[in-house]
Amino acid sequence: MPHLKFFKDISKTDVAIAGGKGASLGEMTQAGISVPPGFIVLASAFDRFIEETELKEEIAARLAEVNPADTNSVDRASNILRDVIHDRAMPADLTAEILVAFDQLGAEHVAVRSSATAEDSEIASWAGELETYLNTTRENVAEMVKKCWSSLFTPRAIFYRHEKNLIDTQVSVAVVVQQMVQSEISGICFTVHPVTEDYDQLIIEAGFGLGEAIVSGQITPDSYIVSKKKMELMDVYVSTQNKHLVHGAGQLKDGEINHWIELSEAEGSKQKLSAPQVLELAKLCCQIEQHYGFPCDIEWAFANNQFFITQSRPITTLKK
Repeated sequence: MPHLKFFKDISKTDVAIAGGKGASLGEMTQAGISVPPGFIVLASAFDRFIEETELKEEIAARLAEVNPADTNSVDRASNILRDVIHDRAMPADLTAEILVAFDQLGAEHVAVRSSATAEDSEIASWAGELETYLNTTRENVAEMVKKCWSSLFTPRAIFYRHEKNLIDTQVSVAVVVQQMVQSEISGICFTVHPVTEDYDQLIIEAGFGLGEAIVSGQITPDSYIVSKKKMELMDVYVSTQNKHLVHGAGQLKDGEINHWIELSEAEGSKQKLSAPQVLELAKLCCQIEQHYGFPCDIEWAFANNQFFITQSRPITTLKK
């Protein structure tokens, strides 16, 4: 399959073909970290799609018309580019490759996640700029790959190009297709405290349900501070969570079947992770930091009494 690679065949040196997210997931898989299995639709697939559908000139022309100070011009370019990508058919052989790989994965639901080839580099971190589609099925996986491709041209992503002076830079996008973890608890970890920049302090944020709720800022998570040297819990903040995002029988929207469930005050005010769980996760995150040799921003999920790592990237905001 020339345009696809499974995580086990990808390493951190493959950012150019797999994007930052894809390369990271492959690297951690090879390092024996607990990563849900998956494969990557390589950036070459997007490049081929753009070439064969003769959209390269259209993209360049529309981006050239953008004035970042004029939000209407940004929205107009975004709407046109996303529509033309959605309207073009994916090459039949590429669709077949994706479905064969999906079947080999053996998962009922997958997360389909954009992975820009300029992602997580020193000049740009595309984290949060592109789109993710959770609980995608075999029936609509190819369509969700196209939606991830087109998310390279959301208004946020176009603004980001201007902000980072990437408007004339060739940016491509790979797509991660990963077995879905139906998280009971999920969150993020910074292996260096992002505010105090204390390199001994690791901070974990945790909430009930799927991690999209925290990443999108729709819930306030618990936070736990751990001393890395002593591997002990230094501080605990428990938030009250009034709803959580779960997979279930909801309205089908954009390939996702996720919905919010209300939590009682008694349920939502519980500490999300126990002290032993916090330390178990902290050790796993320290292992990832030691493997890479730099401070990491890590996304994690907990299901069936096991922690899974769904992403790791460099922390790009540290001044020290």
